[in-house]
Amino acid sequence: MNIGELAKRTGLSSSRIRFYERAGLLTTVDRRPNGYRTYSPQAVLMLTLITTAQNAGFSLEEIRRLLPSDLERWQHDGLLEALRRKVADIEALEARLAENKAQLVSLIADIEAKPDDVDCATNARRILSHVVGQETESHLVGAGDIKPTGKASRRRQTKAG
Repeated sequence: MNIGELAKRTGLSSSRIRFYERAGLLTTVDRRPNGYRTYSPQAVLMLTLITTAQNAGFSLEEIRRLLPSDLERWQHDGLLEALRRKVADIEALEARLAENKAQLVSLIADIEAKPDDVDCATNARRILSHVVGQETESHLVGAGDIKPTGKASRRRQTKAG
């Protein structure tokens, strides 16, 4: 079959199919004397496997290592191990995402819990104190709490003291 027919059968663009070929993922390609590509029916299956693997989170390099040149030579144990690793990666990602979500939900709750008599700057300091793990706002340094530390300030302190 030609690339147009393969594109229709797989739902992929011709340029995507050629990309997979250049990347060494699609090896079931023959060239006619006129230079046109000819694909075997196995190419539909290979492209389906490639896109399914990409959708599952496999990188092109991981797919390249997993896909045999011929489906009859698939390494069963290697495939199972790669699939198990990907499931573990997904579970770790899910845990990180759940933690990130919990932090964001907590931050939203903190922002929404702004007392009516508190201005935005004070509320921001209150929220930041929670974010950095401080218990009270008094630990945060306000603009009025900063004391000069230059030479002139030290001379004044020495003369005064």
